[in-house]
Amino acid sequence: MSKPFVLAVAGATASGKSELAMQLAKKLDGEIICMDSMQIYRRMDIGTAKPTHNEQADIPHHMLDIIEPTETYAVADYAADAQKAIERVLSRGHLPVLTGGTGLYLKALMHGLSLGGAGSDPKLREQLNAIADETDGKKKLHERLMQIDPLSANRLHPNDVRRVVRAIEVFELTGKSISEQTQEEADQPFSILPLAIDVPRNVLYERHEKRVHHMIHMGLVEEVSQLLRSGVTPQMQSMQGIGYKELIPVVENNVPLDKAVWQIILNTRHYAKRQGTWLRTEPQMVWLSKNGEERIDEALYSIDSFLNERKD
Repeated sequence: MSKPFVLAVAGATASGKSELAMQLAKKLDGEIICMDSMQIYRRMDIGTAKPTHNEQADIPHHMLDIIEPTETYAVADYAADAQKAIERVLSRGHLPVLTGGTGLYLKALMHGLSLGGAGSDPKLREQLNAIADETDGKKKLHERLMQIDPLSANRLHPNDVRRVVRAIEVFELTGKSISEQTQEEADQPFSILPLAIDVPRNVLYERHEKRVHHMIHMGLVEEVSQLLRSGVTPQMQSMQGIGYKELIPVVENNVPLDKAVWQIILNTRHYAKRQGTWLRTEPQMVWLSKNGEERIDEALYSIDSFLNERKD
């Protein structure tokens, strides 16, 4: 295989991706490269669910605690820094295992910043889906895609509305077709297999509540208070993270804690939904549906299949 192999384990908040990444890293002689837009900040540990010291001692972790909460950090910064971290892990003969819930980081590493930064436009997507619901709407969308991106149109069936809509959306947002941008991936230095954990929504919601209450018990309010006392202001990029922005009024204005906790839970649910939607726009994503040891076996099978395909 011409390009070095890199594994990625993605999923919504509290889906179990960090645990699976750790298990796979142990089995495959890997090192973890964090892919989380909040874990990059120093002194923000509890609210970001940062790996514990024991976990970091067990398996090497990278891209943690790399900047101060007073600094800003763009996707381009992450892509450059993560690429260097991947190269260092590979130079030691180990497997880089990306893991985290920031889908934009993963897409930037897989596709470069053009497609990785395409984002989404809910209004445009709503309009396109409305067309799909009309009589012969799926055919109309497919014909529209054929005009702007014949390669994708020939690859996608008109009934595959989700991917047809995404292909049109990417073109409208970037001015380039997915096919053009996929061809640009030839310049990407790694061959990344993205795995994603699929967890039933009711199970995920239960985990969110438990996690938030655990964070409060572990001292999240005090963590926010210390950050504010140290000169980190509410307007800074770091303080826009879920679990931090909701507790600022508790610390500064004595807003009731239970009200803020419930808002954190709701915002976490909404974010997890957006994560799932975002990850499903990635056509190369391999979704894992098993649990426990079966999930590890499912992941290992997907890895073997991916590597064997590259040999053919």
